[in-house]
Amino acid sequence: MSSLNPLVILPAALRARGAAIAQGLLASFTLGVGQFCTKPGLVFVPQGADTDQFMTALGAAVAAAPCGTMLTPGIREAFVEHRDRVAHAAGVRVAAAASAVAQTDKTQAAPSVGVTTGAQFLASPELAIEAFGPFPLVIECADASEIARCVRSLEGQLTATVHADGEDLATFSELLGDLEQKAGRIVFNSFPTGVEVAPAMNHGGPYPATTDARFTSVGTAAMLRFARPVCYQNVPDDRLPPPLQNRNPLGIHRMVNGAYTEGAI
Repeated sequence: MSSLNPLVILPAALRARGAAIAQGLLASFTLGVGQFCTKPGLVFVPQGADTDQFMTALGAAVAAAPCGTMLTPGIREAFVEHRDRVAHAAGVRVAAAASAVAQTDKTQAAPSVGVTTGAQFLASPELAIEAFGPFPLVIECADASEIARCVRSLEGQLTATVHADGEDLATFSELLGDLEQKAGRIVFNSFPTGVEVAPAMNHGGPYPATTDARFTSVGTAAMLRFARPVCYQNVPDDRLPPPLQNRNPLGIHRMVNGAYTEGAI
């Protein structure tokens, strides 16, 4: 499926640790040569001097980044096509690119970053396309309202990330609620690449990130993708599956008449 995994950097966080976020962002969107389904592909920031400094730090990091070998020539070709479609679109410019030269005969790709404005992003739905590789698009927004409009314009995502400090969440009080409607995993002051196989993990999201937002493909709950409910009514006890038999031969935790118990019925 497809996911752009939006990442929002709010003003106080940008002011306090913009350079560190830039380094973390580079590491995230180049991990595995950008071939992670949770790679951050859209970065929303407020316009201003702090964003200028952030872009300078990000540009220096990207310029020094190495090229990487992608999985197949076809994946590389698709990445280059989609990256160039965004990077060469009206109102978009390439803000930074690796100084290293990619060797096409080795299926390599070079990291780069595009930048546009919130107004241009809202006017150009074609910019919200996944470039499956080491390239994000930074969207510089005029104010909190424009960031909110950009977020609400997105389709379903696997992840959504927020970098926030101090008063940020009070100023952007509706942001988390907006992102909950768009993504299956909300990441705070971190980066979305890397998915822990744990009971609490949700690796899924609204279409087109997945075909069914009710399920996860990572974690113990992933088994529910392969299960369907069956109700047994008035079936003889010895014909029921062991987990449903009155004596509870497996000794499992069960709900009986609205209460959990491990005892026999």
